Amino acid sequence: QMQLAESGGGSVQTGGSLRLSCSVSGATRGCGDKRWYRQTPGMQREFISGIGTLSRPTYIDSVKGRFTVSQDKNSLYLQMNSLQPEDTATYHCEMICFAGDTRSVLWGQGIQVTVSS
Repeated sequence: QMQLAESGGGSVQTGGSLRLSCSVSGATRGCGDKRWYRQTPGMQREFISGIGTLSRPTYIDSVKGRFTVSQDKNSLYLQMNSLQPEDTATYHCEMICFAGDTRSVLWGQGIQVTVSS
């Protein structure tokens, strides 16, 4: 069974950097579209960045110029620079992955990012 696992979160001060990683485990013939979301308590999950096999990266305005998304076949990364307290959230990755003829939408368990002023 395919699963996603995130890593790289933690606590930093304002202006610091973190690199999040998300990788798929289990038998897969590859993954296509990949996205990062974040969520704070009491708020809806927010899309922040995405990348596909044939598409250019996309970002919400508040992270443009500070965050960079990248990928390889079965992994997704988010380099976060110039972090601000408002970036504090639980970050989730999402991937569309394939096993045989089955297409699955996979979610990671979430990883905490805390930015202190």
